[in-house]
Amino acid sequence: MRTRPVIGVTLDSEEPGGYSKLPWYALRRNYFDSLVAAGALPVALPHHPELAEAYLDAVDGLLVAGGAFDVDPALWGEEPPHPTVRLKPGRTDFELAVTRGALRRDMPVLGICGGQQLLAVAFGGTLIQHIPDAVPGALAHEQPNPRTEPGHEVAIAPGTLLARIVGKPRMAVNSAHHQAVAAPGAGAVVNATAPDGVVEGVEHPAYRFALGVQWHPEYAVDSADMRILEAFVRAARGRDGGA
Repeated sequence: MRTRPVIGVTLDSEEPGGYSKLPWYALRRNYFDSLVAAGALPVALPHHPELAEAYLDAVDGLLVAGGAFDVDPALWGEEPPHPTVRLKPGRTDFELAVTRGALRRDMPVLGICGGQQLLAVAFGGTLIQHIPDAVPGALAHEQPNPRTEPGHEVAIAPGTLLARIVGKPRMAVNSAHHQAVAAPGAGAVVNATAPDGVVEGVEHPAYRFALGVQWHPEYAVDSADMRILEAFVRAARGRDGGA
């Protein structure tokens, strides 16, 4: 019997250049380090949609990571893509397949940054393609200061899973996105918002643990960030993630 729940973590992918002359996968170490600190055994999931169910057979929870790319607007029926949109179809195809599979199994899912946006699309929601064009007076959601520092605060919606986890009404968060959730999908709930009204988190109460946050809790810029990861790992272990 394993003592640490196995968490499948989606990877970013890059074309040749930089690290290798061949296509390569990548992800920051702090995703993995923070999961280990929270009590998990993280494993990386390469992008093979046809293996999504086999991967899910081998893990207890799914973390959908962020990255410097966007979810294809065609997936929520909006075209053409904004000029700033950068697509990675192979990654998105896999992440949608594995996320939808995890939701069908009621397996705990945590979406971070772009992973939160993808989770909302899996719920049937929609996204804002480019915040500066859609939100008058928007904050600098692509913060100019380092990601290891807060960019702004978010208000946590009372009565949500996120509120039960973090135990306070506001958090300081880092911010590295130009898209955001517009509508979270049928039955899904917005659990956090920025001062300019931009959605910063979503969840779906029909599932045991289906939570997304727009910021990066793996950086631990707020004292409550590790509580999010620890609650996710508890849920993957089969305990109540909101306690």
